[in-house]
Amino acid sequence: MERGSMLAACLLCWSCGVCVVSAIRRADMFPYGALSGDLILAEGDDETSRVLLLPRPLNFYDSRYSQLYVATNGIISAQDLPMEKQYVDDGFPTDFPVVAPFLADIDTSGGRGQIYYRVTETPSVLNRVAREVHRGFPDAKFTPTHVVVATWENVAAYEEQTRTAGPSNKVNTFQAVIGYDETDSYVLFLYPEGGLNFFGTRPKESYNVEIELPARVGFSRGEITYLIFSRTEGPHYSVTSDEQSVKNLYQVGNTGIPGVWLFHTGNSYSFDNIVPASIGGLLVTPPTRGHGLSLDTTTAEYGEFEDYPDNTFDPDNQEEEDDYPLTGGDPEFQTAPAGADHSESLQPASPDAPSSPSEDSGHQVAYGSKDVPLTSEPRYNSEPAERQYAPPNPPEGGAQQTQEQQPQGPLEVVDVYPPHRNEPRLSPGGHVVSVDEDNVDFDTGVIQYTTENKETCARFQQQCSQNAFCSDYATGFCCHCRPGFYGNGRYCLPEGAPQRVSGKVSGTVTVGSTPVKLNNIDLHAYIVVGDGRAYTAISEVPEPVGWALMPLAPIGELFGWLFALELPNSQAGFKITGAEFTRRAEVIFYPGNQRLSIIQTGRGLDDHNHLTVDTVVSGNVPFLPPGAEVTMDPFKETYQYYPSVATSTSVREFSVVSAERGSESFSFQLKQNITYRDCRHDHRAAVPETLQITMERVFVMYVKEERILRYAITNKISPVGVAPTEPELVNPCYAGNHDCDTTAQCIPLEGRDFQCQCATGYRGDGRNCYDVDECAESLSSCGAHAQCVNLPGSHRCQCQSGYEFGFDGRTCVDVDECSSSPCHISARCVNALGSFQCQCQPGFRGDGFYCSQQQGQTVRPRSQCEQHRHSLQSGGEQGGRPSLGAFVPQCDSDGRYRPLQCHGSTGHCWCVDVRGQERGGTRTPPGTPPTDCDRPDEPERPKTHCEHHRDGVQTTGPEGHPAVGAYVPQCDANGQYTPSQCHSSTGHCWCVDGDGQERGGTRTPPGTTRTDCSQPDEPERPKTHCEHHRDGVQTTDREGYPVAYVPQCDANGQYRSLQCHGSTGHCWCVDVRGQERGGTRTPPGSPPTDCSRADEPERPKTHCEHHRDGVQTTGPEGHPAVGAYVPQCDAGGQYTPLQCHGSTGHCWCVDGRGQERTGTRTPAGAPPTDCDKPDEPERPKTHCEHHRDGVQTSGPEGHPAVGAYVPQCDAGGQYTSLQCHGSTGQCWCVDVRGQERAGTRTSPGTAPTACDRPDEPERPRTYCEQHRDSVETTGPEGSPSRGVFVPQCDSHGQYTPQQCHGSTGHCWCVDVRGQERAGTRTSPGSPPKDCDKPDEPERPKTHCEHHRDRAQTIGQDRNPIYVPQCDADGQYLPLQCHSPSGQCWCVDNRGQERTGTRTPPGTPPKDCDRPDEPERPKTHCEHSRDSVRTTNQEGQRSTGEFIPRCDAEGQYLPRQCSGSTGYCWCVDSRGQERKGTKTPPHKPSVDCDKPVPLAPTQHPESVCERWRTSLIEHYGGKPEPQQYVPQCEPDGQFSPVQCYGETSYCWCVDQDGREVPGTRSHDVVKPACLPSAAPPTVRPLPRPDVTPPPNADVTLLYAQGQKIGALPLNGTRLDGNRSKTLLTLHGSIVVGIAYDCKENQVYWTDLSARTINRASLVAGAEPEILINTNLVSPEGLAVDVKRRLMFWVDSNPDMIETANLDGSGRRTLFGTDLVNPRAIIVVSSTGTLYWTDWNREAPKIESASVDGQNRRVVVSDGIGLPNALTYDLTSGQVCWADAGTKRLECVSPDGSGRRVVHPSLNYPFSMVYYKNHFYYTDWRRDGVIAVNKDSSQITDEYLPDQRSHLYGIAIATTHCLSGSH
Repeated sequence: MERGSMLAACLLCWSCGVCVVSAIRRADMFPYGALSGDLILAEGDDETSRVLLLPRPLNFYDSRYSQLYVATNGIISAQDLPMEKQYVDDGFPTDFPVVAPFLADIDTSGGRGQIYYRVTETPSVLNRVAREVHRGFPDAKFTPTHVVVATWENVAAYEEQTRTAGPSNKVNTFQAVIGYDETDSYVLFLYPEGGLNFFGTRPKESYNVEIELPARVGFSRGEITYLIFSRTEGPHYSVTSDEQSVKNLYQVGNTGIPGVWLFHTGNSYSFDNIVPASIGGLLVTPPTRGHGLSLDTTTAEYGEFEDYPDNTFDPDNQEEEDDYPLTGGDPEFQTAPAGADHSESLQPASPDAPSSPSEDSGHQVAYGSKDVPLTSEPRYNSEPAERQYAPPNPPEGGAQQTQEQQPQGPLEVVDVYPPHRNEPRLSPGGHVVSVDEDNVDFDTGVIQYTTENKETCARFQQQCSQNAFCSDYATGFCCHCRPGFYGNGRYCLPEGAPQRVSGKVSGTVTVGSTPVKLNNIDLHAYIVVGDGRAYTAISEVPEPVGWALMPLAPIGELFGWLFALELPNSQAGFKITGAEFTRRAEVIFYPGNQRLSIIQTGRGLDDHNHLTVDTVVSGNVPFLPPGAEVTMDPFKETYQYYPSVATSTSVREFSVVSAERGSESFSFQLKQNITYRDCRHDHRAAVPETLQITMERVFVMYVKEERILRYAITNKISPVGVAPTEPELVNPCYAGNHDCDTTAQCIPLEGRDFQCQCATGYRGDGRNCYDVDECAESLSSCGAHAQCVNLPGSHRCQCQSGYEFGFDGRTCVDVDECSSSPCHISARCVNALGSFQCQCQPGFRGDGFYCSQQQGQTVRPRSQCEQHRHSLQSGGEQGGRPSLGAFVPQCDSDGRYRPLQCHGSTGHCWCVDVRGQERGGTRTPPGTPPTDCDRPDEPERPKTHCEHHRDGVQTTGPEGHPAVGAYVPQCDANGQYTPSQCHSSTGHCWCVDGDGQERGGTRTPPGTTRTDCSQPDEPERPKTHCEHHRDGVQTTDREGYPVAYVPQCDANGQYRSLQCHGSTGHCWCVDVRGQERGGTRTPPGSPPTDCSRADEPERPKTHCEHHRDGVQTTGPEGHPAVGAYVPQCDAGGQYTPLQCHGSTGHCWCVDGRGQERTGTRTPAGAPPTDCDKPDEPERPKTHCEHHRDGVQTSGPEGHPAVGAYVPQCDAGGQYTSLQCHGSTGQCWCVDVRGQERAGTRTSPGTAPTACDRPDEPERPRTYCEQHRDSVETTGPEGSPSRGVFVPQCDSHGQYTPQQCHGSTGHCWCVDVRGQERAGTRTSPGSPPKDCDKPDEPERPKTHCEHHRDRAQTIGQDRNPIYVPQCDADGQYLPLQCHSPSGQCWCVDNRGQERTGTRTPPGTPPKDCDRPDEPERPKTHCEHSRDSVRTTNQEGQRSTGEFIPRCDAEGQYLPRQCSGSTGYCWCVDSRGQERKGTKTPPHKPSVDCDKPVPLAPTQHPESVCERWRTSLIEHYGGKPEPQQYVPQCEPDGQFSPVQCYGETSYCWCVDQDGREVPGTRSHDVVKPACLPSAAPPTVRPLPRPDVTPPPNADVTLLYAQGQKIGALPLNGTRLDGNRSKTLLTLHGSIVVGIAYDCKENQVYWTDLSARTINRASLVAGAEPEILINTNLVSPEGLAVDVKRRLMFWVDSNPDMIETANLDGSGRRTLFGTDLVNPRAIIVVSSTGTLYWTDWNREAPKIESASVDGQNRRVVVSDGIGLPNALTYDLTSGQVCWADAGTKRLECVSPDGSGRRVVHPSLNYPFSMVYYKNHFYYTDWRRDGVIAVNKDSSQITDEYLPDQRSHLYGIAIATTHCLSGSH
């Protein structure tokens, strides 16, 4: 039977069942072999044919190729192929253009198969290709001119000899046929029956891993070049995705015949991507083993087809098929059985499915056993126009089987790309199904969608976030986040703010053969949205699982995808999923094939706006040795998006390094899908087809001591195929290396510029943002009876006690506590707003919650009716009266409901049953006789559709009344729609059919006669093209008015022959299609063309007419742009010889091509050139003419720029010898080259030089003349720039002794070199100095003068600052005053303020001549008071802070009061509150002079309490759960047991707080540390050994809490890839750090242990404690390598100490005049110490010699919080980084030469200098930042994978640097 007949038979029997079509046979392939003229490819494993030259070029995609190559490995390419290892094991896309019928590692060595190929013009072949194409693409106009046929016959897969004893007998046969003509190309793939016997090949370098890569089938465009040197991936198309899809190649097809696949592959005009053919029909290959099950798809990507021998359904193997909940076994992903009702089959059955009415009604999609193709690469790479979905659609009448009996076919999700020309948009073999909405319910598992119960914002707005708005659409509603927030509308988060995730992890994980149960352990994640960093921590992970789960970074990748850094044209996952989703993933490890499933469920946002995600893991993972390290390289992953689901598949590699096994490499495959609820009512909300996640850094770690598993990943999301750009070219917002606050958005500007903007709910400059307390600032949205709770970046509302959220989820309504019957049975409940009361009934007594009968009284208990009536009559707040308008039931004498009940307020009456329930149909309105309630009920008629519709509308208002303005349908007595319906608000009326649907053309506006609805409808004429066009334009603006040209249609809907534009007045004729007829357009005011006249044959437009019309239509309304030149054409469309510019008046002649004829242009007003005269032979332009014309065309209209010098040329084009500047009036002589002859320039008004005289011998220019001339030519036109000083020279070229500035009027004397003589400058208006007098010796500037001049310079750019006053000799005046503030004070001869001399404005200043009294040191009260007053960065006291009050001697006043709260109390001499003395405001205070008996528990502050307070302050007042805070007993002593935060990581301490060795424990039971019990026997922790830094000449050592890290430098670049942890110190807080280059040792201070330590940088070295006594808060640390000393600051007792490097010889250097010392450095070469003091009131940087002598202030003005300090050995300057001013500055030790290196740092903590670069640790970025000293630019940054604050930083070198020893 012919295939055409076979297909016809198939289509004829379609209605009867499945049409069975057999696959093609080898005999059905295109002819091939030597007899057909084929060439034969040489045998081998990696052979490529000689070039196959094509007679005519072939269009592949959008490119043309003239040659092809055929390769062994199943591909055809348009360019010579690289070695096979560069492509054969990789997926699509390839780097070069490829047609791949079967890309795999094929080997024809040893005679195993042949490969044939040819290009042919044989008519039979051309005709057959044409037939196949026309059948697959019926609308294609295609006649092939040439065909390329390539055949692989009986070819084998490559096999290693070590794998098998002999070669396999599995061989494949397949064919590729390329047909093409001048414009298009099509490709056929043919796979004959039995032709495919292997379906993939093993990679050659699989390292003994048993893995097979399925063959790739499809097309790839190859790389595309753009911007000359850049390249990006081109589009590609995949037919197969896995081994099963390869097996199905010969069993299905997209042409109507199994095994035959057809694709449109190229076009010469426009081509986006491959378009597959699609012929409807079920294509089934007869099964060989029963089970005649039907196929329901012929798509190019498919799930498993159960009816093939390779995949026959086996009930005994169902458990194996269903063990993976990602794609099977979960009822949420089951499709309907054959023959089932698909409206039911699409209901999600998962218990996790949302159960509330949803905005996504009608679009929830369920997926079958292979729900979505989980491919490792996207099938398409260019942007698709749309996407169609082909759900399984078995034929009617199929056998009804249960879900267990019938294997489920897949629901395919198919990408469809725009076809060429008018080809139908078809999926690869999928069915395009039209759905009649009237007959189908789209079920979400909640409600059935119909037009009657459409969900609207009015009913369901409460489902939207409080930070979202709701929009109604034709089929439902959608929620959209408000500006400043992002999400899916149901959940919205503030843009730019960091996000937190919390949840639980549970499940059973088998490690090796050991199952370990995880029982709801905690998971926390923190995501810095501004740069895409996601940190995940899982706590309490048992040790074997902790090591084994390290490769499972995908657990944390979910949060990276949700909140990734977005590159242009992309969006992170949270914007799509919101906070409710389910992620199912399967991880398969190789080589062990262990499988682990991960299910992560988003449960919404908690009360703190944190995302809640629960994780369930189950399965097997490979065993990893304890102590192993896991490394994962950066990678990219492609996500594919479908309605309600996103999917991805990838293969990852990771390496494991352990002491037992060394370095090993492993891999795993990840398949995942993320299902969520989307809203498809808003069709404008486009979801991307594919996006690419780039995970730039992946860090995994298991901390055994803390049992914490950590993942840190940096994530960016972008469109697929975006080529990486050099980091220096990427905007910092996209690179993630900006310096915006973590609570700010980075907004990209032009180039690398960007702007920082605080996130919604935060306030600041973008680099420092602070939370806005919406509650305190009355910015909350909370209503009545609700209280506001502030959250970071947001707030939430919670109802007060007795209230709960109402239906809208926002308004607090009273809780009717009585509804739950809280009172005693013999009591009545009285509800009130926010509360209720229980009152015992008469005859009973009690509190209402329990009532007992009073003696001697018997009372009939109240009936239900009486209780109902009494509860209403009690009235609550109405004093016993019923609420106004409330219905009060009527009871008879026995307490029963009266049969007839009436409402006293409304007058309605109705009948009730014995329970008081209304009997249906008995209600009567006021004024009508009530129903006879004694008559039995008639059977109740069910409500009709109209009544449901009417009642649904009538109850939409808050009180059950119809909403104002809502249309309420009218129903007749039988409940049917009345034929005429009217809208009571608008007055419109219309006719409806029996379903209530409006009949077209019957609507009448108010005030007009209604349509007679009894007349039958006239057959409605469908709208014509003109009417569609007109109506589409007329409704394009918001008000319904047309905003553009509106076509005019006649009564029949056809275009009127004459059309006019209502706005412009133009008119023209059109044809029947509405297309303008050429030459008929007339302008406004002129008679229109007679459109009834037939068109004359239209002459094609000429070049001139195209030119003219192109210009004329450049304006918005079709007019020429103002000032544009419009060419003039004659009647024949040719250029008129003379052309003129309508705006400028210039005219010129042109040739036949419209090109200007040289020399014919005339200016405005001049007679034009005679264009009929032939051109004279043109003389080439001279140098002068080129120069002149170049200047004259520099302006926008061809005129010279104003003020420009235009050279003058003679008739021969040579420079005239005398040249003059038209603007300045200067003249000069020039030579033949136009160069000025020296000494000939004359000023305006003077006679010009005679240029005919020969030049005198030229005197060389003097220094003054060179100086003068260089200044005079600095302007754009050679004139001096305005305001610039021009030196004056005498006739000999020497500087005149007196120089004056022409702009400022200042004059001064100069020496022979032009240098100003000091002291000779005079102001304008004052007599100048006599410059003939000799100079007096110049006095050098004093310190005061330097200080004054520097302050004056800084003050120009900043607010008024203090400028010191100096006397005539340059010394500080004894009395200094600050003019803006009015404060005055005395200073010493160094300008330092004398303590106690400052006076406020308005008070007399101190007598500065009196000697200082001995200075009294600040008392504790004064320190406490002053530190509070300056607690913010501006030096102002924080609102609400308590400020202690001190007396004149600095002692605490006995009575203290809080200015904010009004409380007062008595204090002791130390400022401690005396117990029992605090009194509230407006109460009499306690007499503080009377003694108060001390409670026995009071005691002075202990060391433990002081340390605890110090650490809490160090943590910013809010320690994290994992941070150590000392635990103190009530008496202030150390608790015997100390624990690390909220963990079980505990140890014992002695009475001084020192750790008892060997007591650390991780058990749930804490160690018994009481003196009565011996310390527990526990295995001590692994000792903290040193891991040497990487082998580098220079390494940065940085402190990061519990560890010291090593960061190598590569030159001056940070080499983050080689960074490693040098030393891990559990329980420590390492702050200061220093390095001894002579002994190769690192020193550090430990704030937690209060110790100073050191360790050698050699493998296995142990830390050594040097000092562990009398330290409270040791911070900065410095090592003097030369003198073998160390120095440190202690910020609690405020002192600086020193000791030898072994800890001996300890002594205090400075213990006074320090408030908060922080950083300290030592310069060994000079023996000088420098340190910073963080005193907020008077910050300073000081210096002294290393022996404590010569202490002095280096800098005290213009600084805020000087955190970091270093020394620049090259310049000899001290440099500091300030966390207050945000500046990096340097100054010489004597205070001179101060300069700003960088003006806007984030939050620096510590800093070092090396090779022209500053490296500092930053608390905002939590990383190391590099700043170039010369360019003042941030050049590099390093962000450790583990996110926490970095403290000290030091330089470690292989040899001591110059000056350090």
